[in-house]
Amino acid sequence: MKLKDVWKKKEVTLSFEAFPPKKDSDFASVASAVEKIAQLKPDFMSVTYGAGGGTSAYTGKIAQIVQAQGVTALAHLTCVSSDRDRIHHELDALRQAGIENILALRGDYPEGYDPSAPRDYRYARDLVEEIRAYGGFSIGGACYPEGHVECPSQREDLRHLKEKVDCGVDFLVTQMFFDNGVLYSFLYRILARNIELPVIAGVMPVTNGRQIARICRLSGTSLPARFRMIVDKFGGNPAAMKQAGIAYATEQIIDLIANGVRGIHVYTMNKPDVAASIAAN
Repeated sequence: MKLKDVWKKKEVTLSFEAFPPKKDSDFASVASAVEKIAQLKPDFMSVTYGAGGGTSAYTGKIAQIVQAQGVTALAHLTCVSSDRDRIHHELDALRQAGIENILALRGDYPEGYDPSAPRDYRYARDLVEEIRAYGGFSIGGACYPEGHVECPSQREDLRHLKEKVDCGVDFLVTQMFFDNGVLYSFLYRILARNIELPVIAGVMPVTNGRQIARICRLSGTSLPARFRMIVDKFGGNPAAMKQAGIAYATEQIIDLIANGVRGIHVYTMNKPDVAASIAAN
């Protein structure tokens, strides 16, 4: 099913993200984890695509595992280090695999990359245009409630988002955030720019206190004082941190749904137990 049609049928959706293995030897364990998450029957699951296409060979395979469990797959596709032939090869492969949904991303710059060098795709909007011209897919785009980490201002980031939407995006998925007020402010700002697509809220249950500082540094995501206190208190106790992280994410989700957010996308880090706890809550 194309995701642009899902929100016509459901008031609220719950979805999970999975990421492919980085090497062949890890494929079986990742596939098993993805199957277990898919068995929770979320409304869809997204499957990431490595920086520079590093894990791209596995994205379609994992997406097929998701769909074999009767769950709609959303395949990530990045363009930062691809030419048009490579992108069309990926689109052909996804179509042949029965994948109907793509999250179109620029992707992270690989090491040694020169952003000023000539190339077929410079921005995500270029990839959106290519997929739309190719046809047959429902297209999602990423959005950043606190602004993209590389963008000098939120105003400029919103301008780029509007350009991407106008190129043919059907829905948006947000980067993770830990303060719901940040999302609500963002939703008002995009509405003022006549962006009225479904916006899926990205929530990450933090189960490892040591990882959060690095994640936030790379993404530009801020940590509210209440969340910092939780990490300070429980970060040294893995079991307690997992419980606290799931509880915090659950509270976020309850508040989001109560305030009219229609889609929740959980970054589960391939952890079936975390996905199961969120789904049960």
